[in-house]
Amino acid sequence: MTRESFRGAVPEGLLYDTRYDMWVRRDGDEVIVGATAFGIFLAGKVIAFTAKPVGAEVARGRGLGTIESAKTVLAVHAPLSFVLAAANDRAEEAPQAINDDPYGAGWMVRGRPAAWATEAADLVDAAAYRAHVLRQDPGACIEAAS
Repeated sequence: MTRESFRGAVPEGLLYDTRYDMWVRRDGDEVIVGATAFGIFLAGKVIAFTAKPVGAEVARGRGLGTIESAKTVLAVHAPLSFVLAAANDRAEEAPQAINDDPYGAGWMVRGRPAAWATEAADLVDAAAYRAHVLRQDPGACIEAAS
C-alpha cells in the first residue's frame, strides 16, 4: 500500500522545531506555539487536545499537553521552555481547529519563554523547515503561504 504524501503549508514568519514538528511565533513578551500541518499529517487527524494547566513550567522537549488522533495518543513536545500563560480553549473544545487552521485558530498554547535567546537559535525558518519536510517526504507538495 502506497502512503499518501503531505500536502500543506509552511508559512513564513514563524520558527519551526524539526524534531517535534512544532511552530513558534513571538508575540511581545510571549510565544504562541502550535503543531505544524506536517506534524498533524504524521500524527493523523486530531480528535482531542488537552494542554497542561496555566502556570505550568514546561521544559523544552517535555510535554505541553496531549493530542489524541485516530492513530494514537501522543504527548505534544515543547519546542522551547516556557511558563504556560494560556491554552487555546477553542482548540480543546473543538480540536478540528487544529486540523483546519494549525497556524491560526488552531494554535495550542501561549507562554512566557524561559530561555528565548539560547533556545530560539535551535529553531529554523520556513525555508529550512520546508527542506526538512521534503527530506522526510520527497513527494510532499508544500503550498505557498505567507
